[in-house]
Amino acid sequence: MTQNNMDFSALVGSRICHDLISPVGAIGNGIELMGMGGTSGPELELISDSVGNANARIRFFRIAFGHAAAGQMVGSNEIRSVLTDLAQGARVRFIWEVVRDVDRPSLRAVFQALMCMETALPFGGEVTVRQDGDLWQIAARGQKLSLDDTLWSDLIRPTKLAEITPGRVQFGLLPLTVADLGKELKLFKDSETLALSF
Repeated sequence: MTQNNMDFSALVGSRICHDLISPVGAIGNGIELMGMGGTSGPELELISDSVGNANARIRFFRIAFGHAAAGQMVGSNEIRSVLTDLAQGARVRFIWEVVRDVDRPSLRAVFQALMCMETALPFGGEVTVRQDGDLWQIAARGQKLSLDDTLWSDLIRPTKLAEITPGRVQFGLLPLTVADLGKELKLFKDSETLALSF
């Protein structure tokens, strides 16, 4: 059995998230104990909010970038919890309209698509996720969409033109992740709506 670079990247992502979630959780527990002991103030509140945000991001990244074994399922309640925590204090709201559990490989693609959508909503908005049979639909609406046309067009064309930087890694990974599912990524955009489906 051989493993490609994407497999190893996913394993590295899983390892980093696994190793970070425990210390971040411990910091959160320590802050909670300090609060129970009567310690309070804006400093403690700031640390608490930052720990909550870090914890939410790690949980999200673990799914978006981590290893996704075939047949591994993620419960609907867990998905909603991750997205709700991620949206705390953020400008983008996620509307999850899928009622059943989701296989991890498909959810990895959906979460990478959500990361792409976030970049298009600098002034805030909402992203809705639906599943119709085997078809995933992710749609973004916001006050003002901000799109790098080359980067977004690269999602659906074989020849890539945009440079993939660390902040754009989801745009490089999403087409590969969708292709691994045996599906085709489709893009729709106009002045008010941006949608991905696969």
